[in-house]
Amino acid sequence: MMKMMMKVMKVSELLLILSCVLGVSFCAVDHQDLCIVGCSSSDGESMYALDGEEMWYADFIKREGVEPLPPFIDPITYVDGTYDNAEVNLQICKDNLKKRRNAMKEIPLESDPPSTPIIYIRDEVELGVQNTLICHVTGFYPAPVKVYWTKNGKNVTEGTSINVPYPNKDGSFRQSSRLEFIPQLGDMYSCSVAHPTLSQPLTRIWDVEVQQPGVGPAVFCGLGLTIGLLGVAAGTFFLIKGNECS
Repeated sequence: MMKMMMKVMKVSELLLILSCVLGVSFCAVDHQDLCIVGCSSSDGESMYALDGEEMWYADFIKREGVEPLPPFIDPITYVDGTYDNAEVNLQICKDNLKKRRNAMKEIPLESDPPSTPIIYIRDEVELGVQNTLICHVTGFYPAPVKVYWTKNGKNVTEGTSINVPYPNKDGSFRQSSRLEFIPQLGDMYSCSVAHPTLSQPLTRIWDVEVQQPGVGPAVFCGLGLTIGLLGVAAGTFFLIKGNECS
């Protein structure tokens, strides 16, 4: 329902929404009646709903009320003057919005710095094979952050991308940036994250390393094979001696 309202409304810097929920009972069946009045400096919304269904809303462009339910549903008709009342409420909302904007003018905005970025690789490193580096940062507000990549100390823009800010449950945001690259031994990459709360960007470095097989497994494998062969030779020797004695 709220998503529907936001699609209709053009949201500016500050949006004022007033809503009321009324629990009513018809024939011993509980229902929930909802009214939402919202406005920005350039637009507004007035809507009534029942049990999660939008029953009526004001079209301030066409200057009329709209009942969006299909005709096969038992209609609930709103009384004459409902749209006129919506226009009055819209004007009240805009007046209150103006007062709130003036009152909040000197109040500093909330802000939270991002966490230290984390760099990880999408696939296991194979030299000369295209791969993806991912730089992830979270916990910041407001959004977005800016992410910069470097390769061996030089800025890189080709092959980079960043997703849209995604909200966390605590109201902060998280974002991930990607760098398509071909790993070569000795190359060094960095990811730097800038945000208005930071005096300087947060940077994390990642260098190309290929996991080399250790000598331990080879030694133990060779030792085991040697012992096995000695065991076979000893068994064969005692088998031959046993046959000679018999």
